[in-house]
Amino acid sequence: MVLTPVVVAWLGFLVCAVLIVIAGTFLSRYGDVIADKTGLGGTWIGLILLSTVTSLPELATGVSAVTLAQTPNIAVGDILGSCVFNLFLLTVLDILQREESVFSRASRGHILAAGFGVLMLGFIGFNLLLGPGAMTLDFGHVGASSVFIVLIYAVAMRSVFRYERAEREEYVEERAERYPDISLRQAMWRYGVSALVVVIAGIWLPFVGQQLAQTMGWHLTFVGTLFVAAATSLPEAVVTIAALRLGALDMAVSNLLGSNLFNGLILAIDDALFFKGPILSHVSSLHGLSALSAIMMTGVVVIGLIYRPRERLLRFVSWASLMLFSIYLVNTLILYLQGE
Repeated sequence: MVLTPVVVAWLGFLVCAVLIVIAGTFLSRYGDVIADKTGLGGTWIGLILLSTVTSLPELATGVSAVTLAQTPNIAVGDILGSCVFNLFLLTVLDILQREESVFSRASRGHILAAGFGVLMLGFIGFNLLLGPGAMTLDFGHVGASSVFIVLIYAVAMRSVFRYERAEREEYVEERAERYPDISLRQAMWRYGVSALVVVIAGIWLPFVGQQLAQTMGWHLTFVGTLFVAAATSLPEAVVTIAALRLGALDMAVSNLLGSNLFNGLILAIDDALFFKGPILSHVSSLHGLSALSAIMMTGVVVIGLIYRPRERLLRFVSWASLMLFSIYLVNTLILYLQGE
């Protein structure tokens, strides 16, 4: 039996997805164990450990796009498309969280990470809207926006860590250990193995996705900003849903917000490896739509975390999640219709 290129591409995609689903489930479990054993808290673990691991496919895709393929549009589209998709995943979490809205249960501390996300996306969107050839302050071939992005990421991580530490110091009530049968060393070793599988499958995934897109005849913008972005965000989706099923809601939410911050850092890395000049000056200004969509969606998240909606529309989703889905849908439709 001879397998056609389309069948081979779909089989490769399926293998990647299965590996990520299995390893991602273990990754969330042992991330929760590490949070429990170290006392660092689910928010910090999700923001640093989980978000970094699940965002490595975006890093691999971006680096290969700007160095080997010389397609900066793919790199930028993947980063911003992943940010929009990550925020859309909050709608999925809200649907799966049957008892009450995600926004009414999640910690208000996520507002801090969301605020830094808005600031970072604002820098990116501002430079995209200037368009190609605009006069900007550059450091060699690296744009000033990338330098600011790195600074924002560093300050964000330090600020969230200090906030979490202050919150833990106020919480003095003794509690029983949740995982007495697993040592911290065992948890870290198993976390590392799970992370390695997610990284390998996640790095392979975008290449399989591009092959599949070519065999299916999808155009470049859909591949870069939508399909590849969704493919590279599969680890975030699996790990986030697995964390929710473990009862680690804050770890799930912080993984998504942390991934968006780390995606900004990846964009700065892509800029450093793109030697033709600032990367945001060599891509379509249409990517600014994704940046603005991500800013609006993050704003909805902030409003939801402050207002804490308890009402359910149609008994299964909050109005905040409905707004996130609407913005995601409009962004996807416009990019598909106007993409090259």
